[in-house]
Amino acid sequence: MPERTGHRPRPSASGRWLPLLRAATWAVSAALLLGCGTTWYAYRSLTHGLTTSDALDAVRAKAPRHLDNSVDLLLVGLDSRKDMNGDDLPRQFVQTELHAGSSDIGYYNTNTLILMHIPADGGKVQAFSIPRDDYVRTLNGDGSVQGHFKIKEAYANAYTTAHDRYARQGVEGADLEARSREAGREATLATVQQFTGVPIDHFAEVNLLGFYDIAKVLQPITVCLRKPVRDRYSGADFPAGVQRLNARQALAFVRQRHGLDAGDLDRTRRQQAFISTVTHQLKSEGVWGSPAKLRGLLDVVKKDVVLDDSWNVLDFAQEAPDLTGGNVVFHTLPIEGFGIRNREDVNLVDPDKIRSIVSQAFGTAAAPSPTPSGSATATVDIVNGNGGRGLASAALSSLTALGFTAGTTGNTAPQPTTTVRYGPGAQQAAQRVAGLLHADTTTAGPAVPAGHVAVTLGGDYTHPGGTTPTPSPSSSSTTSADSGPAVKAGGVPCVD
Repeated sequence: MPERTGHRPRPSASGRWLPLLRAATWAVSAALLLGCGTTWYAYRSLTHGLTTSDALDAVRAKAPRHLDNSVDLLLVGLDSRKDMNGDDLPRQFVQTELHAGSSDIGYYNTNTLILMHIPADGGKVQAFSIPRDDYVRTLNGDGSVQGHFKIKEAYANAYTTAHDRYARQGVEGADLEARSREAGREATLATVQQFTGVPIDHFAEVNLLGFYDIAKVLQPITVCLRKPVRDRYSGADFPAGVQRLNARQALAFVRQRHGLDAGDLDRTRRQQAFISTVTHQLKSEGVWGSPAKLRGLLDVVKKDVVLDDSWNVLDFAQEAPDLTGGNVVFHTLPIEGFGIRNREDVNLVDPDKIRSIVSQAFGTAAAPSPTPSGSATATVDIVNGNGGRGLASAALSSLTALGFTAGTTGNTAPQPTTTVRYGPGAQQAAQRVAGLLHADTTTAGPAVPAGHVAVTLGGDYTHPGGTTPTPSPSSSSTTSADSGPAVKAGGVPCVD
């Protein structure tokens, strides 16, 4: 037998390190579990309770295609004086703090639409404000045509139709409000996608109360005005120069349009300047890097803001600082002039021109104008009913360049408005013609041949591309179709 000794065999090198490796493995595993748990808890605490929408699901199938991994965001400002459940905000609060009249004003119009393009390579972000009174063909979420209205009315039109339908089915209360608003969001997304020719990947919606609450968290907010303003409608009363505003004043700053040289177009630049200032302030105050400060901001977002359900807000918060270093340029989409449609002052626009501008700025291929089935083969007949000679021929030339078949031209007795009638099989073609010629509505014409669209140019006719714009009372005395200078982010830009 081998001799026993009082010494244990000396372990090998691998044997000596094995317990340490196990301990290290357990430590790393524990750290990972703890880290994952902490991250999960932080994510849950920051994102739990967000109001989300799946409205994008309804419009993705018909959206233009991306050519790369860029992201297009739509910011929607709702002019509603109601809460998320559809209940009126307190009257005194609406009048004194929001300075927004009564809860009956505004309805569900989208008074702010800003489309932002974040390039795949992290380059300069381009953003376009869409003037709320642009007269366009509006759609429902399923792609069906509402008619021709101000772009801000797409939401309200769909909301009203859905609200009436669901109410007849017995839907009530908060559920009725939620379903109706979803229809409004789908319509807005579908209309903006068609109008601009680019897909929308994410969107955020906020109403007047949400704007006020966000401004209250961030106040005081620094703005700069080139000249003093005073407006009893919005409550704006500010001297020229740099100044710091509370939430009530900030809302008045972005809502003012009366007394501004370019009316609503100047208001869009106020909104752009506000966003630039706020993002600059968020970065300079370290909000994006502070979970505590970010939590305070997200608490307001949970209460007042609606986000699409595919938007990871924490990922966006990490990327957001890249958008605050002067790397964003805000533009306003141009108009061709002013007119009166549906007895309202509107902005006349050229859809093809808009799509070209947006595609060029976003670095994407220009999406073709929507061409409903049958429109390329429809024959268009046009007569002058406004006393102008040669306008029918000019209008027909514009339409044939877009694929329509040239019919006849002529003259008839004067009439105040442009009308579009269609024969069997040409309804969709007539809708497109009406949009291109800025006509109010289309109607079936029993005497119009099959496959034909009959147009009578009225006294309100403006040739595509713009000729003699009519001043709009709501836009002060301006008659310029110029959308004004770009607003560059990264600080506190001065505006009118």
